[in-house]
Amino acid sequence: MIADDLKQILQHSENEHIEYKAAKNQYDVSKMMKYCVALANEGGGKFILGINNSREVSGTNAFLAIGDTKTKILDKLHIRVDIHEIKYEGKRVLVFDIPSRPIGAPMHYEGAYLMRSGEDLVPMTPDQLQRIFTEGKPAFELQIAVSGVTSDEVVMLLDVQSYFDLMKMPLPETRKAILDRFKREKLIAEHSGLYAITNLGATLFAKDLTAFDDLSRKAIRVIVYDGKSKIKTKRDIIGLKGYAVGYQALVQYIMGQLPANEVIESALRENTPMYPELAIRELVANAMIHQDFTLSGNSVMIEIYDNRVEISNPGQPIITVDRFIDEYQSRNEKLANVMRRLRICEEKGSGIDKTLFEIDSG
Repeated sequence: MIADDLKQILQHSENEHIEYKAAKNQYDVSKMMKYCVALANEGGGKFILGINNSREVSGTNAFLAIGDTKTKILDKLHIRVDIHEIKYEGKRVLVFDIPSRPIGAPMHYEGAYLMRSGEDLVPMTPDQLQRIFTEGKPAFELQIAVSGVTSDEVVMLLDVQSYFDLMKMPLPETRKAILDRFKREKLIAEHSGLYAITNLGATLFAKDLTAFDDLSRKAIRVIVYDGKSKIKTKRDIIGLKGYAVGYQALVQYIMGQLPANEVIESALRENTPMYPELAIRELVANAMIHQDFTLSGNSVMIEIYDNRVEISNPGQPIITVDRFIDEYQSRNEKLANVMRRLRICEEKGSGIDKTLFEIDSG
């Protein structure tokens, strides 16, 4: 690395890949190690000493024995960090060139898995750690829910009729044609004459999710409370069918539990739900699609109170809340794609807009 390279870097302010420190005389070894870990956990970057966060060059006398410093980092963190000593504007600047962590392996310093948050170092959240641990593995949807089953068992476990009904396609005349379609959709896979049902197939089309050990806790739960708090529960049900198979009945059940207003039209009394069905449909579908399936023991939950409905799912949003309307990113793209083609959810990015419109118009 030469001075011109550093000049290019200095065009950028601090971000998740660049950290500036003045460190005019010295810098704490432990802090340096922590920044190496945090930058590696976020894909690698530059840790620069001798320049402050306003990008003013102060020069540094820290880590004069560069070779020893590189050896300490390798021994402690088990990554090879190149350290470049550059004369810039007549002053000594050190650039630590930090590689990305290995795939599927978050880095830690003395047990602390770190990341950067603004100018601070903070522990990584359980969600972030879990996503790293699952890197390099097949997407959740393509992982196997159950394997070594016969064609008869596939039809016994999955509601194949519902798939073709929802797709508005005639049911094929032969078992082979049905299974071939399911293979193309990645709902099942074939191995040596037997079949494996993927998480995608089971999650959407299971006749009974409890037949799949790892998915039984992913069934949708609806709780109806008596009043405005959780103190007294009127009903608590868990849907056992796959999301696509049971979606219509789930929405109708929710609508039937919602508080209603009595409206008189043409001398007739009618009970009108306080919340538009389209909004409920879209929010429930979004909760299904955007949940973090890697978090065990959690499921989509719909909680109905006298004055509100709360819909929640496992995991943190992968985009910020203030970008929900104009940005789209799905955590489970294959699941989302099938559910859009089944007309369970809206096209990319349009659902929240329609939901807010329906709520405002209600």
